[in-house]
Amino acid sequence: MRVHGEAGWTGRLVPLPVDGLIYASSMVMLDSARRKTPVPALARWLLGLGIAATLAANVAHGLGHGPIGVAVSAWPAVALVGSYELLMMVIRRSQAGFDGTSDSRTTADTLQEQAAQVFAEQLAADRVPSIRTIRAQLVGQPRAQRLRDYIAAGQES
Repeated sequence: MRVHGEAGWTGRLVPLPVDGLIYASSMVMLDSARRKTPVPALARWLLGLGIAATLAANVAHGLGHGPIGVAVSAWPAVALVGSYELLMMVIRRSQAGFDGTSDSRTTADTLQEQAAQVFAEQLAADRVPSIRTIRAQLVGQPRAQRLRDYIAAGQES
C-alpha cells in the first residue's frame, strides 16, 4: 500500500472495510432468509460492490506480473467470497430444518398437534404454557421454544 500513499498499519487495515462490507451484506441476507423476508436491495448491491472492489484491487495488484500475476492475485478474493457464500448456504439450509420446512416436517407437525392436545385446557383459559412446562412435558429446550411460538401464533389467529 505504500505505492498508493498508505504506510504502516493503515495500509494493512485498508482491505478490512471491503471484506467487512461483504461480511455485513451476507449477514443481512442471512437474517432475511431466517426471518423469511425479502432481502433488501441495498444488501445485494453492497455485496456485489464489495466483491467487485476486492477483485478489482487484487487484479490491479497483479497486473504488473502479467496474466498469471492477475490470476494469482485475484484467487484469494475469489476463494474468500466463494467459501463465505458456501458457508452461508449451509447455514441457510440448516435453518430450514429448524422451521419445519425440511424432512423433519412430519415430526414437527406431530409434536405441534401433540402440544395443542396436551395444553388444550391452558389454551382454553387463554394461557400459553411456559417453555419450562412444554420442555418438562414434551421435549427439550430448543423444540420447546419452537412449539411455544407455534402455540402462541395459534392463539393470535
